[in-house]
Amino acid sequence: MTTSEDFDDELDALSEDVAEAHILTTTIDADSDDLGDRLDRVLAGHFPDLSRARLQALIGEGRLTFQGKVISDGKHKAKAGDYSLIIPAPTNATPEPQDLPLEILFEDEHLIVVNKPVGMAAHPAPGTRDGTLVNALLYHCGDSLSGIGGVLRPGIVHRLDKDTSGILVAAKSDVAHRALSELFARHDIDREYRAVVRGSPKYMTGTVTTRLGRSHHDRKKMAVLRAGGREAITHYRLEEVFGDDKPLAALLTCRLETGRTHQIRVHMAHLGCPCLGDPVYGSGAPAKEVQAILKELDFNRQALHAGLLGFVHPVTGEKLKFKAPLPDDMQELVDALADMY
Repeated sequence: MTTSEDFDDELDALSEDVAEAHILTTTIDADSDDLGDRLDRVLAGHFPDLSRARLQALIGEGRLTFQGKVISDGKHKAKAGDYSLIIPAPTNATPEPQDLPLEILFEDEHLIVVNKPVGMAAHPAPGTRDGTLVNALLYHCGDSLSGIGGVLRPGIVHRLDKDTSGILVAAKSDVAHRALSELFARHDIDREYRAVVRGSPKYMTGTVTTRLGRSHHDRKKMAVLRAGGREAITHYRLEEVFGDDKPLAALLTCRLETGRTHQIRVHMAHLGCPCLGDPVYGSGAPAKEVQAILKELDFNRQALHAGLLGFVHPVTGEKLKFKAPLPDDMQELVDALADMY
């Protein structure tokens, strides 16, 4: 999933594939009856070889430009002018094994638990063809990964964002995959994250309960919704506050009761305390002192780490619990914040 900060970055990244891809162009005339209609509906008539769903997906990936500017929402009204649509080149649907380093915390014939590093996606997706955890697991585990997750996500039961570090479990047998999926569906899993946030929550401990779903304004983002979506519950505990006269940043432990996409990142932003470095939900600049630290450390990812995962082994019944300390970049951030004064 693309997480670029702006559409220009997305277009630059996409242009690298143009040599392998092809571009469809069309023009909507100034006297066209289509003016003012939904853009995806109008373009479906201009590109008859593409299904409406495929067209909407391409637009959502930022592959449509109007007069050279990226359009990412097909709900826009059709305007007169030139449109270009980048059709990506076909890629191998089957991920290839890759010899990538893995920090393995536990492994048996049924499952494998790893400490995923920052920058590694859980599975292949648009814009991330290889270098993922799936590629590494295919090399390490061979043909033993559960196939229930599909061709692109063998063994994957849950995921962490590419730039969120921490503990993740994958299934090596179908029986383990089914049982682990049931545990996650029942929320019968212990999951704790460490987050470094801007400012600080008002209370030492608290619970955030909302409904989360796709943002009505940006389909690439999740948002707190008044209606619809799915219930999301995050419990937090304030571990340390950084700042002299007022809290400039804080270290939190967040425990998930549910596990929705981007849940902690959205909930922290909802509290007015987004994760430091979050390029998607970190609206508003931190204090100048914190900005200086982030710049000095070149810290440009969400400060979020999955530090604890506990569950009952789906086959043996053994109670398992795994912990992973803060990665070096987050520990350096915490230390620098503590040394501000």
